[in-house]
Amino acid sequence: MDMTPELQAFAAGFPVTLAHTLISFVLLIAGSYLYAKLTPYREIDAIREGNAAAAVSYSGVILGLALPLAASMHSSTTTLEVVIWGAATVAVQLLAFRIIDFLLSGLPQRAQDGEVPAAVLLVAAKLGGAILLTAAVAG
Repeated sequence: MDMTPELQAFAAGFPVTLAHTLISFVLLIAGSYLYAKLTPYREIDAIREGNAAAAVSYSGVILGLALPLAASMHSSTTTLEVVIWGAATVAVQLLAFRIIDFLLSGLPQRAQDGEVPAAVLLVAAKLGGAILLTAAVAG
């Protein structure tokens, strides 16, 4: 049975799409884990205890990592490029998060203390940085 060109393209491209997605998910999980380990605050523990502000703040971390990862996946043509650009964007974004936490000193602790307005401002700053990195990667 002859496959149409569309089915041939799908058969060739879908495994690559799955691989790129899997790599990006692994990098997202690794970046989120590294952030949780590098920050002096224990957001995961606070979230488990019901701290909504910590959940808001950590959501910004996840989204802030996912945006540039998506751009790196979109801009890459090979699996190796997805790995290289993805790892680079995670590293840059983790550094940016630490700088933001430093510049907005006191806000991370206030989020840990349950202050949602502080957490929302942290998320806005982290997403703002992520959007700029996303644009830089997308070119």
